[in-house]
Amino acid sequence: MINGTLMNYYFHCKRQCYLHGNKLNLEDNSEAVKIGKAIHEEKAENSHNTEIAIDHIKLDKLTSEYLTEIKKSDADEEACKWQLLYYLWVLKQKGVIRKGKLEFVERNKKSKKTVIHELTKEDEVCIESYIKEIEALIRQEEVPPVREQKHCKKCAYYEYCFI
Repeated sequence: MINGTLMNYYFHCKRQCYLHGNKLNLEDNSEAVKIGKAIHEEKAENSHNTEIAIDHIKLDKLTSEYLTEIKKSDADEEACKWQLLYYLWVLKQKGVIRKGKLEFVERNKKSKKTVIHELTKEDEVCIESYIKEIEALIRQEEVPPVREQKHCKKCAYYEYCFI
């Protein structure tokens, strides 16, 4: 079953998407993942309507106007955008229409960056195509090759891929 994490990873790194989709989870030992979870927990303590599970997705925050996804960094804003649009698409399938809000809470910055997205018909067509592509990727017999990128050193799968 496709979820928001897989949608994000599909844009971030096909190899990471494949590994996570095939239940190879190395994130429990990742410092970056622990920091992200701590940010989510801190936000949840100070807010209502946080961490809502619907079917196979977990929403950071849902209000009458916005579905908000909180990220610790805008290093891969495109991947975050498609994760958010995927969540908006899932909600729309259930008759819930919202705008999307990405909140980037960087440790080194005093103010947070916020980006608003609305799901379009074109986005819906793309998401349905991406779901099929992700499902095909995960069904492959071979792991996609390593493609070293600048963000690899911070990835939970770094040792798996490079050591």
